Amino acid sequence: KSKRAAPLRAAAMELATAAVVSTASIHPGRSHFSNPRVASWSSSSSPSSSRSLSTSASTSRSQRRRLPVASAAVELREAAAGGGDSVRVIETPQPNSSVKFSVEVPPSICQECYQTTLLEYSKRFKVPGFRPGKIVPENVLLNYVGPQHVRAATVEAILRHTLPQALSSVEERALEDSVRILTKFDDMNEAFSLDHVFRYDVAVDVVPEVRWLSEDKYKNLKVVIEIDEIVDAEKAAELELKRRRKSLGLLRIVPDRGLQVGDLVVLDILAETITTDGSKGEKIPSAESTGFHLDTEENTNLVPGFLGSLIGIRPGETRTFPIQFPESFEQETLQGVRAQFTVVCKELFFRELPELDDSLAAKLLPGCNTIDEVKERILERCKEVEKTAIEQATDNAILDQLGKLVDVDVPRSLFQEQGQQLYGAKLLQLQAERKLDKDQLASLSSEKSVQEYLKGERENITRIIKQMLVVGEIFKAENLQYSTDQLVKEVENSIEEFKRYNQDYDEGNIKQQVQDVLEAAKVLEWLKENCTIEYIKK
Repeated sequence: KSKRAAPLRAAAMELATAAVVSTASIHPGRSHFSNPRVASWSSSSSPSSSRSLSTSASTSRSQRRRLPVASAAVELREAAAGGGDSVRVIETPQPNSSVKFSVEVPPSICQECYQTTLLEYSKRFKVPGFRPGKIVPENVLLNYVGPQHVRAATVEAILRHTLPQALSSVEERALEDSVRILTKFDDMNEAFSLDHVFRYDVAVDVVPEVRWLSEDKYKNLKVVIEIDEIVDAEKAAELELKRRRKSLGLLRIVPDRGLQVGDLVVLDILAETITTDGSKGEKIPSAESTGFHLDTEENTNLVPGFLGSLIGIRPGETRTFPIQFPESFEQETLQGVRAQFTVVCKELFFRELPELDDSLAAKLLPGCNTIDEVKERILERCKEVEKTAIEQATDNAILDQLGKLVDVDVPRSLFQEQGQQLYGAKLLQLQAERKLDKDQLASLSSEKSVQEYLKGERENITRIIKQMLVVGEIFKAENLQYSTDQLVKEVENSIEEFKRYNQDYDEGNIKQQVQDVLEAAKVLEWLKENCTIEYIKK
């Protein structure tokens, strides 16, 4: 669910209003899963809804030069603000492509905002003894409305009057929904005085600069891609034929020998940690199982050493043996853990496989009359899978390499937007696969779940943002284009997907996301033709 980028001037006004009812530092609410955009609040600027962040990052180099490089650099600006007095703004670059503005409002402007507030209250309220629209004396109005309300409304008026002006230097670089008032409203309200300078701090995230780590940038790019053996069409076809033949075999009880590779065995498995002094520790529930069916020919997911410790075991036999989980084990809590396994062999079977001749062809693959035809069709399917897998691996390797060629100070708001978008796509996929019911979806859509995802995927999200920005740079630099028909078709397909699963959507935001995808496709296509790619087998 997302929304279009709003003009930043309007966002500043909304923020000033929100400040009145907030007692903490303000960060405007952001819609989940929206695409990051460049916000614009100058009437002469091009609408932000027609520009992607990546493209804007490429086209605003001259604007970025205005941002001081050194973190300690400070730019002092004075801008006229009614009368002869002026608002003073101290602009300081911050980490994560953020800019802090320390704003000082002179008493004359505070007085002007105060008088405007009194006038508005005078028009809004019907004060006893005064005709509607008639000017009400200040002391009478203050007693009627309450000085605390007038004070708060005056602070709001000051923010409304000065925020757009204070942020004007970044109007074309500011990211949507990233403006936040750092000074707490209670502190501003307490410090307010008509006779003194009014001060507050505000920050905004800006389009991050893509800094290339080498002069060649993306030119002369060399990418090495590792291809897993399982992707090899020939080997994959052999494994698939073997799997299909095994599924047609009959299980027979092993009468007079122990376990061999190729057998299927039923096991009860217990596991406990081994302490540093060699004694038994705690149970490992995730490693335990009752009635576990183990096909010894499909053992890639077993802990190294587990199957070897069971070779020769017979039905009714119990074996106890130590194993150390590898440091690369998927479950982090077990990485490097020493454990003792106790395994009971309950049943032992071998497969009696049918003869691999033409009579088996139709059972192996419906529609086939000979074994050669079965092999040929399976190989064709595996070649299609191989081609897709290699293309995906190539795209991933190129993007990964691009991300390593640049340094980007990722803004907090951009990280949040991209992370929420990825999380939303993940939930949509789970819903499409019918792995979530309504209650589970609601639970996973909570703010707590979203933040846990962002924390756990910080490195991955940052990597994707860097890749996205680099793609935008290359797309612009090489003058790449995609057709309008492509854009229209993909937007329509995406909207249909949202409708199918009754998901809220914003058509403008979907269009922006589709543009990003099409840009990436064009850039990858160009890079494949203009860089060196080497494939190696794992």
